[in-house]
Amino acid sequence: MAKEKGRKIIAQNKKARHDYLILDTYECGLVLTGTEVKSLRQGRASLVDGFVQIDGHEAWLHHVHVPEYTQGTWTNHSARRKRKLLMHRAEIDKLESKSQETGHTIVPLALYFKDGRAKVEIALAKGKKEYDKRQTLREKQDRRETDRAISAVKRRERA
Repeated sequence: MAKEKGRKIIAQNKKARHDYLILDTYECGLVLTGTEVKSLRQGRASLVDGFVQIDGHEAWLHHVHVPEYTQGTWTNHSARRKRKLLMHRAEIDKLESKSQETGHTIVPLALYFKDGRAKVEIALAKGKKEYDKRQTLREKQDRRETDRAISAVKRRERA
């Protein structure tokens, strides 16, 4: 069997980028059971309600939904169990101190396979206010309109 290469995305949390201002990102490994890995290889997972909590100098991923493996038996995993994250001690300590500041939280952004190993990208984030979200949408729309105008001018020049 050939080794997997590259990055294969399983799930992304697009809403997190809308709801939070991303301050810093980290790539972590996950402690998984066999049926969880098989379920992830089928491309089934949801990061919508997920968050990271640091408990006793260990990072834990909570409320990430990995559905039960369809061909699993009594050894199947529970879908929303907490999963341990594999990180360096210095990163965990840094995240713990930063996340205790007011308004900061740690959210998962993406779940993927990198060279055959399950990884999760987490971010230290700060919650956005409603007006910040509207401002971000307005900037996105303005950027899209300018890109369209520039491409229209370039098309007219070529013709």
